[in-house]
Amino acid sequence: MGKGGALSEGILKKIILSYTYVAIWIFLSFTVIVYNKYILDRKMYNWPYPISLTMIHMGFCSSLAYILVNVIKLVEPVQMTRDVYLKSVVPIGLLYSLSLWLSNSAYIYLSVSFIQMLKALMPVAVYSIGVLFKKESFKTQTMSNMLSISFGVAIAAYGEAQFNTFGVALQLGAVCFEATRLVLIQILLTSKGITFNPITSLYYVAPCCLAFLSVPWMLVEFPNLRDTSSFHFDYFIFGTNSICAFALNLAVFLLVGKTSALTMNVAGFVKDWLLIAFSWSVIKDTVTPINLFGYVIAFLGVGYYNHAKLQALKAKEAEKKAAQPDDESGKLLEERNAEKSSRKAESDN
Repeated sequence: MGKGGALSEGILKKIILSYTYVAIWIFLSFTVIVYNKYILDRKMYNWPYPISLTMIHMGFCSSLAYILVNVIKLVEPVQMTRDVYLKSVVPIGLLYSLSLWLSNSAYIYLSVSFIQMLKALMPVAVYSIGVLFKKESFKTQTMSNMLSISFGVAIAAYGEAQFNTFGVALQLGAVCFEATRLVLIQILLTSKGITFNPITSLYYVAPCCLAFLSVPWMLVEFPNLRDTSSFHFDYFIFGTNSICAFALNLAVFLLVGKTSALTMNVAGFVKDWLLIAFSWSVIKDTVTPINLFGYVIAFLGVGYYNHAKLQALKAKEAEKKAAQPDDESGKLLEERNAEKSSRKAESDN
């Protein structure tokens, strides 16, 4: 087989591998969301303790992340001082714990399909908070896009058959906390040259989440669990649920490392539509035409926003590449001028 055939075979292998990573991520993300809904929903497993479930996840993930970093040494720990940890990682851990607590709580009151529709507001929240913290510049075109996404979600909410005000408030709160966390990661960590992958992120952030969640857990859920004599810890349910949650983080690690940001966004869209279809066909949640119409508007807005961000990123990389030859030619010119100056000085002497 010639070089062209070998090249085609290599490209084919990469494509198959990329699609495999995408399929694994979609499957695990889908599984974790549906599994959490199954555990927390009063009509299913009927264990409405979102803080406890989140703490089980964080405890399990903390332990496995410690083993992977310190025992197996799959990834290197990030070098940071105690001061950086307290001022940068701890606030992010607080926001992450609040985001997980509220988002898991929303499963008790809202359908899986409607929650996915509300999550379409994430780019709106990230952009708005980014502008507030001066990490994003205000652009009329971008804000118009954000308004179109919000309009689509509002239509979807209007058409929701099982609308619950408290549940919507919980999910919107989770979106706001998560968006603030993402912006603060840029301000507190990325700007200092500190980057986490999903494993090191769990290694440093999960213990913080566990500590923060223990306070509301003691006040809100522990008294109820203590008084519920019929409850027995189901090792199979909570064990497999925690394994899926941790496996999802490993899948993110593979997907981000082996594919592009565009692939991640497309995979997210596919997952959302699969969840909506599953919620309607299997869980038997009501999905109205108005629901779908609103979500399609929001979906197109999010798609356009991701496309614009990707194009801006490509343009920025192209500018950097174009600037490199200019820098090199400038250095060569300086060297030549220096050589000429030294020769002239020698001839004068």
